[in-house]
Amino acid sequence: MPRSVTILGAGLVGSLLAIILRKKGYNVTIYERRPDMRKENIGAGRSINLAMSTRGWHALELAGLKEEMEKIAIPMNGRYLHQADGTAAFQQYGKNNEAIYSVSRGELNKKLMTLAEENGATIVFNQRCLKVDVPTNTVHLQDENGKEQTVVADLLFGADGAFSGLRASYTHMDRVNAAHHYIEHGYKELNIPAAKDGGFQMEKHALHIWPRKNFMLIALPNIDGSFTCTLFFPFEGNPSFQSLKTEAEVKAFFEKEFPDAIGMMPTFIEDFMNNPTSSLITTHISPWHYQDKSALIGDAAHAIVPFYGQGMNAGFEDCSVLSALLDEYGDDWKTILDVYEKKRKPNGDAVAQLALQNFIEMRDKVAEPAFLERKKIEKELGKRYPNHFISVYEMVSFSHTPYHTALSCIQAQDKLLARIMQEGDFFHNIQEQEFDLKLDQWINDYHRSVQQLDFGNNA
Repeated sequence: MPRSVTILGAGLVGSLLAIILRKKGYNVTIYERRPDMRKENIGAGRSINLAMSTRGWHALELAGLKEEMEKIAIPMNGRYLHQADGTAAFQQYGKNNEAIYSVSRGELNKKLMTLAEENGATIVFNQRCLKVDVPTNTVHLQDENGKEQTVVADLLFGADGAFSGLRASYTHMDRVNAAHHYIEHGYKELNIPAAKDGGFQMEKHALHIWPRKNFMLIALPNIDGSFTCTLFFPFEGNPSFQSLKTEAEVKAFFEKEFPDAIGMMPTFIEDFMNNPTSSLITTHISPWHYQDKSALIGDAAHAIVPFYGQGMNAGFEDCSVLSALLDEYGDDWKTILDVYEKKRKPNGDAVAQLALQNFIEMRDKVAEPAFLERKKIEKELGKRYPNHFISVYEMVSFSHTPYHTALSCIQAQDKLLARIMQEGDFFHNIQEQEFDLKLDQWINDYHRSVQQLDFGNNA
């Protein structure tokens, strides 16, 4: 008989994992610390919209939810940059009009929970995990009234986020390495409502960014015509969350830094003063599993900052990999969890690094003309040499290339692009035969330097 599975956390990854396991015949019970979000309004003011990309869609397809979610997902084909000098520019993500998709975190989570229950999983709400006795798989839970109970799990997954109870319990064991790091920036949710006619006040099919060197504002579209905005801002310094204490200070700051946005944001002062300020954390832990009894998945294993839009996608890919390993190894959970960690931990570490690097790109580099030129060249190279070159961004967002492979390509791509840009006007030079010969050689050099890397489908 298949083992019974206990999952901590009915968020995106926990609910998806439950669906996959139920489809394979496992009995699944989820313990969720929050109340049922389908019945109560929770989490207001803390929503960074999701950017669904290839890895996430693949996992939803396994769950049978892809077509339904496509109906409420908005394709974003590129970044719409709102520069400090008042100019604006659109920067396409892919060379073939590929898109990432804006999806409501809450709506997706509700649908996943409902589908998990429809497939036979049990979700018990208002159950906070206090601790886990890892060797015995004993989970200590507490409800909203303070009543405690223990559950002895057969097979246990911690899908309960960056502050996972199972992860915290792992750290009390011998030979477990764990670390967490907060960046100096936090975030606050703001809002651009729909226009009076119900339409969008800005370009619908874009992720909007106001890059301002040490901070930035972003906006993602919602199906009701609104945009969910997020201000990523230092906690301390000038300017910072700490320095903006009064409504007058907030108003003056936004008028100076985001004059083209505030006309669309009638409640920006109230939102700034009243919505919570949240922190941004990256976590690392090793190992990710204990024998054949328990494992971490999603943010519990690899919480990352949101600047590559890969947190959910990486967690969903964890589920895809587990699903494939179940198909390969049956009920041999010792092998499954060993191979799962071997395949996914290097990718979890790599996507964390990619996300931190992309913050610098989004808030700072996208405002530089040289960076915009580089992105145009990347797309042209991808079209001219489709079998030899794909940009790191496209590897991460539009393929199943392992994250650690994408990270390993950055230095080689930097060298290639620096060579090309040192020659001057790329789009003028490619009309010259001599330059084309150089370009062919450089591309071949790049291709040889990365040929030994694994570009395979790790899902």
